[in-house]
Amino acid sequence: MTKKPFSIFKQGKWTLLPVIWALAWPTMLEQLLQTAVQYIDAAMVGRLGAEATAAVGVTTTVSWLLNGTVMALGVGFLFFIAREYGAGNKERAAQASSQAVLIALISGVVFTILPLLLYKKIPVWMQADAAIQETAALYFLILYIPMLPRSASMIFATALRATGDTKTPMIISTLMNVVNVILNFLLIYPTRDISLFGLTIPMWGAGLGVIGAAISSAISFVFGGIGMTYKLWKHPVISPRGQKLRPDMTVLRPCLKVAIPAALQRFATSFGYVAFASMINSLGTVATAAHSIANTVESAFYIPGYGMQAAAATLTGNTVGMKDKRRMKDLTQMLLLIEVSLMVISGGLLFAFAPGMMQLFTTDMAVVLLGATVLRMVALSEPIYGVSIVIEGVLQGVGDTMSAFAFNVIGMWGVRIVGTFICTQLLGMGLVSAWACMIAHNVLLFVLLLIHYKRGKWNPLNKQEA
Repeated sequence: MTKKPFSIFKQGKWTLLPVIWALAWPTMLEQLLQTAVQYIDAAMVGRLGAEATAAVGVTTTVSWLLNGTVMALGVGFLFFIAREYGAGNKERAAQASSQAVLIALISGVVFTILPLLLYKKIPVWMQADAAIQETAALYFLILYIPMLPRSASMIFATALRATGDTKTPMIISTLMNVVNVILNFLLIYPTRDISLFGLTIPMWGAGLGVIGAAISSAISFVFGGIGMTYKLWKHPVISPRGQKLRPDMTVLRPCLKVAIPAALQRFATSFGYVAFASMINSLGTVATAAHSIANTVESAFYIPGYGMQAAAATLTGNTVGMKDKRRMKDLTQMLLLIEVSLMVISGGLLFAFAPGMMQLFTTDMAVVLLGATVLRMVALSEPIYGVSIVIEGVLQGVGDTMSAFAFNVIGMWGVRIVGTFICTQLLGMGLVSAWACMIAHNVLLFVLLLIHYKRGKWNPLNKQEA
């Protein structure tokens, strides 16, 4: 007897748009709230001065390296759970969930130990100014003490999204952000008087500055990890309850086959970001601050892309489980059409409001002008980068992470890093040249991914038909 699939699709081609939107909007809102908190963090720290901003920003790319590697491990479970969920295999989906718990424990421990051993050296490696190295090191250390709950939060959120549940991660992320903002308000600034409805009210503050921002983030990570673990445990289909917490290679092998290339991609590209940022940090405090703030601003305008990427990964994974080739074709075409439309709007807004966005985070006009220049440059490439994001989501959903790994490594190391080294270290050029190399990397990635998508070899349903 054929199992009835747990499909989140309804019948009919025209239901694709609401289905895509139903999965995408919670992720977009989650990203928006996370970005809003990044903005608030950056603005609060930015009021302490350019050195404080640089101290926070100097280790950002190292954080991307560690967090991205953990998130990539979750991609393997997204692929496996989405496929089994779409095919109606409840037991296999639950088994994958228990293996996700095991991987979260291992990665959480490993990525706690590494920062504890290396936190003092990282700002030095990143060529941070001597005046900010001690603060930057302590900030980084505090962020990574709670890496176990952070790993749980990232991997378990991916498992939940694989079932089509994008709302739960959104809600927990929202609560995390509320906790972070409240604690920032209390821990960053000293005791002071605030005005509220014409009244002057004394407000207690710890006055910890950059370190207060780190403590606030660390506490919010613990809160998020506990919340995500609880929701996975209570899930009606993929709860790990009753499953054995030991390696099961029948599940781990296909998951790791997808996760390892994704993790290598994250590692290679994030390490590239580290090398990229290190070269920018060598340009001085103004360039470092402008780069850090511009990255924060730019992240808000990628929200439509990453929302659609999450929908693409889940829906294509479900479609593989359903063995519906026609649905796959309609789905990917609709995803790309929506994505390009959204990113054209997003890029236009970024170009128009770049100077004002920079001024939200700093009053240093040299930083504002430099940051606005590079933001307007990258705004023109937003639509093509959006296409790359969605195609990567499609590839994650069908388990083809090796192609994305190869393309990203070629673009990052063959174009961005080599180009930036030549421009900034050999020719003495500045931040604008570095961002031009970044845009060239994005263009190459778009071309490679689009050619791969058009060839169709990534689609396992084509292979089954053949």
